Amino acid sequence: MRSMSEPTYFILAALLDGPLHGYAIIKRAEEQSGGRVRLAVGTLYGALDRLAGSGLITVDREETVGGRPRRYFRITEDGAEAVTEEARRMARAARIVVGRPGTALS
Repeated sequence: MRSMSEPTYFILAALLDGPLHGYAIIKRAEEQSGGRVRLAVGTLYGALDRLAGSGLITVDREETVGGRPRRYFRITEDGAEAVTEEARRMARAARIVVGRPGTALS
């Protein structure tokens, strides 16, 4: 499996605790990434469309708030597996460096 982009990783991670609407995904991804991932609305919805097309997320429900439609997205089983595998891949990669004698991280 190819490694996934950081924004994709944090979008999927944001959905692990349950369905969220777009703005909540943006805020959660920024929070969970320590501010590194700051998604523009257009970027987010393009990514959500791509992830839905890949079967990693799906629309959970739609509601109207203040006269505007709000879609909630949820992660699928395939999406949860993909983000979990990516976390494992990154952990394996980190173990190569972290704790190595003579490095600042040991």
